[in-house]
Amino acid sequence: MQESDNSESESRPATQTPKNFFARLATLIRPDPADRDDIKAILDTAHQRQILDNDAYSMLSGALEVANQTVADIMVPRSKMIMLDIDVPAAQLLPEIIDSGHSRFPVYEGDRDNVVGILLAKDLLLTITNPNIELRALVRPPVFIPETKRLNVLLHDFRSSRNHLAIVIDEHGGTSGLVTMEDVLEQIVGEIEDEYDDDEQQTIFRMGNNSWRAMGITEIDDFNHAFGCLLQNDDYDTLGGWFTAELGRIPRRGDRLQTEGLDLTVVGADAKRVLWVHVQRETPDSSTASAAS
Repeated sequence: MQESDNSESESRPATQTPKNFFARLATLIRPDPADRDDIKAILDTAHQRQILDNDAYSMLSGALEVANQTVADIMVPRSKMIMLDIDVPAAQLLPEIIDSGHSRFPVYEGDRDNVVGILLAKDLLLTITNPNIELRALVRPPVFIPETKRLNVLLHDFRSSRNHLAIVIDEHGGTSGLVTMEDVLEQIVGEIEDEYDDDEQQTIFRMGNNSWRAMGITEIDDFNHAFGCLLQNDDYDTLGGWFTAELGRIPRRGDRLQTEGLDLTVVGADAKRVLWVHVQRETPDSSTASAAS
């Protein structure tokens, strides 16, 4: 009897652990992902099957997309930057600093392209004990980065250097904007709002005599008013939503539409939405140009 039991046990396959079973099953169902598109397809499938909820799917997709994005996609443009003149006494700058609610400010000397440092709002506490202290003594060295820097590389640099703000320069060495660690993290976790965020922020910025840059969150009504358009807003509220509806998919960088004498090109987008749109008027119109500015 004992010999029979041994023979039977040898004929049965070894019991597989759950880990080994699922590993083999995965190789049978789908090969290892070969590129980023394969990983995105796996995430999409997991989301459709409700293995990943909306928040988890959004964050994983955002983390994957960050490697494809550059600083130019998310930076705060120069026209929207709050900058401080180093020759102005710190005491005179306090009202503007308090009103903005920001914690870090680029400091320039002479010309706004000449950024000489970064002021941390907390450093102004030194003016309480020394009202005569000059702003120059409080500024810290600035960090300059090109528009083409990848966001995943920038995030690593922010973490290793413990900097939270960098000045973005264009190919000619001029200041084109700034980017913060919060801006990068928002591409992964979504919008981070605090009590200082302004619900009525400016979203359309003049770039030249006949071109503008508009944020994807620009309200359709505001866009229509600025450019004299009649874009419909029955099914969407924002410029990014209109772009998505027109294309029938989430827009990508480089997507282009033309409507009512306007040439619209997506210059910034992530896995979830349109971030920035370049607006070019085909026929100059001074009235709408002044309104959009």
